[in-house]
Amino acid sequence: MPVVLRRDGFRFFFYANEGHPPERPHIHVRKAGMEAKFWLEPEVQLARNDGFDSPTLRLLARMTEEAREELERAWHAYFS
Repeated sequence: MPVVLRRDGFRFFFYANEGHPPERPHIHVRKAGMEAKFWLEPEVQLARNDGFDSPTLRLLARMTEEAREELERAWHAYFS
């Protein structure tokens, strides 16, 4: 589970085995037993949420958008 980014107690990561073939680029975000998944392409979009409230999801979407290029580079580097 490569962690790509840590910010404000949140871990942004992807699973090493994302299926065969791998799903389109996305990132998981976890904190305190809660987890969300955001698609990175074609745009940042919530794919799944397990426990975060709406204000936190908006914050996470903004954080994901701000780090999108870094997250996409890490995804493509790992799965290439």
